[in-house]
Amino acid sequence: MAKIVAIVTDSRDHVGGGAPIFVETDKVKRESTAFLLEKILDAVAHDMKDGNFILVDHSAE
Repeated sequence: MAKIVAIVTDSRDHVGGGAPIFVETDKVKRESTAFLLEKILDAVAHDMKDGNFILVDHSAE
């Protein structure tokens, strides 16, 4: 089962939930943070095209 393990966003008001949230207002910095977390968390970064990235663990349990 897939699980959201982190969110990278341009505005804290756009997201919620139990995953850690990283706010980066600059687009380049937001992408960089998402791709760095992708490696650290062994997850997949998905660009939602609305200023948000979700990092998802797709590993089978």
